[in-house]
Formats: sequence, structure tokens, C-alpha cells
Amino acid sequence: MGSGAGGGVVGAVEDGRFGGIDLRPWGELDTATGTAYPLLFRMIDAGAMAVELWDQFLTSHQKGLISCGLGVGEEEARSLAGYLAAMQSIGKLTPSCQRGAASAWAWLDDGLVADAGRFAELSPERATVHTGLGLLEEAGFASESNDSAGVRAAQVLGAYRGRFLQLDVDRAASHARVEATLGGPAWRALRQRYARLLRYLFAVQSTPGQIPLVAGVLLAGLGTVADRLAGRRGFWLPNAHMPSFGAHEHHSRARAQVREAVEASGLARCELEEIPFTQAHPRLERPNALQASVMEELPGLVTARGTGIVVVTDATGAGKSVTALEAARVFNAHCGTRGLLWLLPTTATADAAYDMLDGYVRAHRPERAPVTLVHSHSWLNAAYTDQALAPEPGDGKENGGRAAGEEPGEPVAGPEAWLRGWEAALLAPYTVATVDQALMAVLPVRFNSLRLLALSGRTVVIDEAHALDPFSRRQLRRLLNWLGALGSPVVVLSATLPTSTCQELVRAYLSGAGRPSRVLDRQSFTTPYPGWLFADAATASCHRMSPRARQAHITAQRRTVHVWFRQVRHRRLGDAGRVVEDGERLSAIGELAGPVVREGGCAVVVCATVPDAQDTYQYLARTWPGSAGDLLLLHARFPGHVREKTMRGLRAMLGPGGRRPDRLVVVTTSLLDMSLDIDVDLMVSDLASISRLLQRAGRLARFAYLRAGRAVRRPPWWSGEDPRLTVLQPVNAQGATAVPPGWRTVESAFVLHATAALLPALQAAPLVVPDQVQDFVEHVHSTASASADAPAGHQRMLAGHQARVHQDEHLSAVHLIPAPARVSSLADLHRQHLTTAQAATRLGDLPTRLLPCYRTENDTLALDRAGLHPLPQNAHLSARQVRQVLQHTLPVPTAWVTRRGPAHRPPPSWHRHPLLADLVLLPSEANRPERFEDFGRHLLRMDDELGLIHDRLP
Repeated sequence: MGSGAGGGVVGAVEDGRFGGIDLRPWGELDTATGTAYPLLFRMIDAGAMAVELWDQFLTSHQKGLISCGLGVGEEEARSLAGYLAAMQSIGKLTPSCQRGAASAWAWLDDGLVADAGRFAELSPERATVHTGLGLLEEAGFASESNDSAGVRAAQVLGAYRGRFLQLDVDRAASHARVEATLGGPAWRALRQRYARLLRYLFAVQSTPGQIPLVAGVLLAGLGTVADRLAGRRGFWLPNAHMPSFGAHEHHSRARAQVREAVEASGLARCELEEIPFTQAHPRLERPNALQASVMEELPGLVTARGTGIVVVTDATGAGKSVTALEAARVFNAHCGTRGLLWLLPTTATADAAYDMLDGYVRAHRPERAPVTLVHSHSWLNAAYTDQALAPEPGDGKENGGRAAGEEPGEPVAGPEAWLRGWEAALLAPYTVATVDQALMAVLPVRFNSLRLLALSGRTVVIDEAHALDPFSRRQLRRLLNWLGALGSPVVVLSATLPTSTCQELVRAYLSGAGRPSRVLDRQSFTTPYPGWLFADAATASCHRMSPRARQAHITAQRRTVHVWFRQVRHRRLGDAGRVVEDGERLSAIGELAGPVVREGGCAVVVCATVPDAQDTYQYLARTWPGSAGDLLLLHARFPGHVREKTMRGLRAMLGPGGRRPDRLVVVTTSLLDMSLDIDVDLMVSDLASISRLLQRAGRLARFAYLRAGRAVRRPPWWSGEDPRLTVLQPVNAQGATAVPPGWRTVESAFVLHATAALLPALQAAPLVVPDQVQDFVEHVHSTASASADAPAGHQRMLAGHQARVHQDEHLSAVHLIPAPARVSSLADLHRQHLTTAQAATRLGDLPTRLLPCYRTENDTLALDRAGLHPLPQNAHLSARQVRQVLQHTLPVPTAWVTRRGPAHRPPPSWHRHPLLADLVLLPSEANRPERFEDFGRHLLRMDDELGLIHDRLP
């Protein structure tokens, strides 16, 4: 035992009995009933919850990181975790916190009240850090430096509110200052007795000589989860109504209660039984050569070398997602990890991946394996249920919890109520999220330790890595630093990843794992295309897919695509009835879509911007011969429920096994680039980067090549030749590429011009996939893409492009937390104070959510033009009402709605709800759909067919 513990055992035993210690200080208050819950019981609950989470939630890998870091055995580390979690609330045993409730203050012992003195007003977490430091020193924790065990343990105690606090050991946290500002000797003596009793209850036998960074972060995250679960009103209020007689009795009672609470939360670890490949992936008859190579070669490598990073590169639609699932299975089987966190660049890709992961988990038929979806629009998906929008009444917590006695009633793979909260959902065993949710872990926001806890202990899949811009990619490298330090296995997937980017990502991971730069700089981490690479964290040695398996995969996947281009003049439609001249972009689209219009088939027209998509749809609709449902418009400026319904409909019609319509033309934007596993007969695209064009080409006759033997109905004009992607190149009167100004906000001018320069070569001979993909990607996207003999104009654009890339990376690095090797004090993780709303994971202003609504004849507002669904105005909105409102919103640039008036403000009752308070209303007259709403220089109106239409005054 540490100092002061051995002689205190007898006293702790006595204090734990009935009447042995003062239980009047409060830890929780129920204002509805006036019920107080003893602070000591609340502390015991949190400690017992942490111990149960250790048993049920933490993986063997996470336990090993903590116990090895502390230099103690796992059983002792488990006890320390419970003790530290219990001590998180010790700061509430101070006059400033107890005085927060006048009625509870009146219940306190007269001696404590008299000894309060002139106390300082400190937050509970700050009081915990200051009082906890001295108590930890008395228990044997050294506190001579920022990285000493005592200082870091005190910071862990105070982190339950989301931030690591800096400690001034010699001044603010000194013994003299604490006794002068946080209660006199009577308060200090009671805190000592509480600490001694908790140390006894949780059977802490030794004091760690160190708390390394990773162990401290994981302990803080564990304590946060324990505090949230134990702090739910439905958990502690029944105990407050029927309190135990003493601490010993309550500790025994809490151990049984926390077991049920953790099981009900959905956090318990789950292992999927090994099943045959075709059962896990029922749409596949057998693994392809790349998947088989991972399944055969990776287990031996991981067994011998341990955890590491795998990079998989392959053509669009070739089965990278299945490869990632198989790699994750291998890692989890051999690295002590469990579960999977799948990160994607957009909400649309995340929604599609959620369906796949949910099906994969269900195929294993687990007894319980929650799968969650985490992104800013997850309330549109069935996984984000009503409990996420309506917290438990009176809970006062950030995440809602199940009320006492509530039955789960969820499907096997559905998330539990507690797991539908924002950060909590990341803790589920199987999670799909947008990458920004993980990037927040390396920004100085509250609860980043909880996010790091969620990232550790399981395999992390980073999908569509090529889609991230330089700003986000810089943050991704820092995230990989931390994943390497946490020992989390990582799988990176990409169809068009430049070699330089691949090497940066692998080196970032290995650097975080402790491999020195001098070793990494001498080594190449080039991943073959197609193929895979495994770099282990222990030695940074590489293993690549065997040449024989790679050649077999190339042969099996090889196909050709004709990439044609047509030079066009870009001109907006303007008046819907304007005559479109030959040579215009719209005229070319109408001509290219002609075979589908006349004879049927399925085609996609991908436009550079939303206004271009709206113009294209209107132009095609003039002479459309079929039903209105055969010509679809899809972009980001439709209300969420419309966009979600359209996306799911497309997956159902054009996805694997879908019932293909006789005729269908989809006019869309880049929203479709990485979202859907679909097959189309014809594709027309505005000029885009070569990586995006390759993504789009991957949806041409996709199933004819990848699912041989499963017939896909083709239109009469289909000749069986190679599919064709036609690229529309905007040019000026001299025939030179002329990128419209509005397109430059989507992709850089250099990338578009560099791609345009490749179009003649692409048209001269069919594109061979996957053989030629990497060469074209390197030519445009590599850091050394420009040659010395390139035109001067291209050289200037390249210089500007590279300058912007460096600027974006610099801006991205401003708010990053330090790399693990550069952290001294845990407070370094929160040197800056950012809220989640302020922290940016991608460039540009955060969008504002707009709510289109309609003024009825009764002068009330409704969500629909017919007035059947009035805007809810009641003081307490139900979860169903909140969801219905959110489903009708859409994101718009904040600049469009800066000059808003009283008519654009939401009802007063919405100001209390965090998801509704910042909405901007777009009211329209139900019988005047053509009228624009004035937001200063910006004019907006919602069109039922075209979505949101934006115009701007000169």
C-alpha cells in the first residue's frame, strides 16, 4: 500500500459501516422531488461502473496498454481504474460545490458549515484536481513534475468533464492554498476519510510509479464513460429513494447494479463467431484474388509481428470493403482488439457503409452486437432513433438514457438507447462514422479522450482516403500518429491514392508507434496498384501482396472503358424556355442521352455544381417522353428526407440484384461519386479531376464484370462493346479549356486543366482498368506531377495550387493537439479551448441548416405546401416532432442567410433544443411557389422539382 494506506485499513472498515462516516454531503440532486443522493454513494457508483467497464467493455489490448503503462498487473490496474473513477467527484466535497444547493447546504454537519471560511468559487473539476493532488500524494503518488504519476493522476480525475486541466503544484494546488480556499481542516479530514475508504473498497494495493500518456488518456476516457453511466437519473434516483445503510452495503449493491447497467448500455464486448466467407458476404460466391491473399497471408504476418497498418488499393467496385472486413477480422483475432470503426468522407458514403456493416454483423447472428451510425445527419437514418432526440426527462446529461424499467426492444444489430448519443455512439462495438468524427479526437475539444478511447481497442478502417482535401489529410496524419501510439490496427482503402499520400499516411502511423524518423525516411512504403501492403508497428518492416496473387487479381478484374470527350461552351440555361444552341453543354447532354431517351436504359449525368444540375434537369424535362419518375434530380440542396429517399431508391433499382427500370436518367452532382454501389449503362460527366472521373467510370457496366453469371438487363442500343464515359470539356472561343468560375470552388483550376490535357490520350485508346489507373492518378495528383516542359500557364497554376495546399495544411495544423511524442503534461491536449462547433475538420465556413416551410391560409407555418403538418409550437417537443423538423432541413452556406429578419427565426419554444435553436426558416406562400425570399443580396426559394434555388443580386 502507498503511504497513509496501511494504517488506515481499520479506519476504513469502520467508516464503511452504518453511521461510520458522514453521508450528508450530496452528489446528485433531483429538483423534481427534492431528493439528494449522498456524494460518497455517487463516487462508489462511478468506481464500480469503471470496474465493470474494465471487465465488459475494455479489450485485452486496452487493458494491456493501461496495466503495462502503469507497471502493475491487470488486476491491480483494474482496481486503480475503479479508484480513480470514484475519486473524480472528490471536488464536490468543498464548500463552493456543496453551497450550490441551499436546501442541501442546510443538511450539512454544523462543523463543516462553520469550517467553510471564505471559500473560492471553483468548478467541480477544478476543485477535484486541486484537492485530488494532495490526497493522491498522501496515498503515495509522486508529484514533482508535469509527467509525474501524481500530477497526471490528478489531471485524469479532473478530465471527467471533458478537458485536462493544467496544475500549478506550487501555488493554486498547494496544500496551503487548498485549505485556505476549499474548506478548512474539517473538510480536508472528511476528504481524506472518503479517499481512504474508496481506496479500501476498490482494493488498491500499490501505487504506480508512472502514468504514461496513453494510459492516462485511456483512464480518463474510461472515467468519463463511467461517470456518464452512473450519473443517469434513472440509475441513481432509485438508490436515493431507498439508500443503503453504509458504504460497504452500497458497494455490494452497486456491483450488481452496474453489471446490469453496462449490459443494457450496449457497451459490452462482443465477438463474432468465425463463419464461412459466403455466409459473411452472401452476395459473393468466393473471395477474389486480393481478398484471398489478405485472408491467407495476413494472419501469419500479424501473428509474428503484431499490430500495424494495411493499405489496400484497388479499382472502384472491386471489393475493397469486403477486403477491409476480412483484414479487420484477422487483426481482431490476433491483436487483442474487438469490433470495428469504419470512417468515410461523407454522410452519403457513411449511410451506404452502414447498410453493409449492419448486414455483415447480422450475418454472424450474434446474440447482441450494436451497430451505430455517427455523423451530423444520422437522425435521417433508422439507426438514429427517437431517444437520441429526446433525452430522459430531468436527466440533465448530454446523452439520453433509458428510463428505469424500459425494455430494450431493439433488433440484434440495433444500437441501445444510450449509444445513440453523439460521442457515446462512437463507443459501440461496430460503428460507421464520417471521418470528421474521428478527427475531432486530435483537436482540443471537450471529450477528445473519450473519442481516443473509442478509437483504441478495435480495428479502424479509413475508407475513400483519396477523397480528403489537404486540410483534412493533415489532420488525418495526426490521427494516425495517435492510432499508432494506441496500437490500434488500421486499414486504409483507396481507389485513386497517389503514392506520396500513401507514404505520408503509413509513416504517420509508424511514427506514432515510436519508430524513429531516420528509419522511416530510408524506407519505401509504396503500395502496389492494385494490391495491399502491411507495415507492422513494432519494426516498420513491410510485406506486400505476393506477385502471383496480384497478377491473378489484375487478370480477373481487367476491363476497358472508353473515355471520350467533347468540347462545349458552358452557358447557364437562364430562362427555362431559352433556345439552346448547338455546341452548348446542354445541347451535348441532350444528344448523348438520346439513346436512353429513345430506346431505354439507365444513365447518369454528373454535373459540376447544383445550378448546372438544375439547368440540365430542366432542359431534359422539356422533351422527356416517359413518366416523371424516370428522370431524377439528386443533389445536396433537397430537404434531407427527399435526398435520403432518392438515394435509397437508386440503391434499390441499380444496386446488386436491383430491379432495373426500363428507362432512367439521373441528373446529379459529385454527391454520387462515392455513395452508391450501382451499375449504369451510360455516363456523361462535366470535367472533373482524373480521380473523380475514374470513380465515375467504375459505375459503368459495373456488375457485368464483377458478377459474371448474374445477368444484368441491357438496353437494345447496348452493343456489348466497352462502356463509354463522355467528359464535357468547357472551352472558350479559341478552343482552350475555360473553367467556369463556379467550378473552382469544387476543385482547383490546376487539377481540372491537368485532367483536360489528358483527355486526348484517354480518347485515343481505351482505358485499361486496373492496369493504367495509378499512372493517370500520379500524373495529375502526385506532388511531382508537373514537368519542366509544361506550358507556362500550367506551371503558374501548379505553383498556385501547391501554395494553397501548403496554406491549407498550415491552417489545419494550427489547432491540432501535439503528436504523442511531444506531450509532456496531459493539459497539452487542451492548450486551446475549442468547442465542437468551432473546431474545423475541413475548410470553409460551417453550413447553416435551412428549414423550408409554407404559410397557410390561416397565417400559420407548415412543413408541407398542403398545410397538413404544421410547425410544432408547443413548449416541450416530442422526439417525433424534432425528427420531422430535422428531416425537412438542408445545409446552405452561412453567407446566404446572414441578413435574416424576424420571419426567418424559429419559434421561441425551439430555442431550448440544441438541434433546432439555430435553424433558419425559409417561409414561402403556399400558392406562390415562384416567389423568392429576400436575405439581403441573396434570394432563395424552394422548388418542389429542382430543390433550393439560389440567386444573387448584383
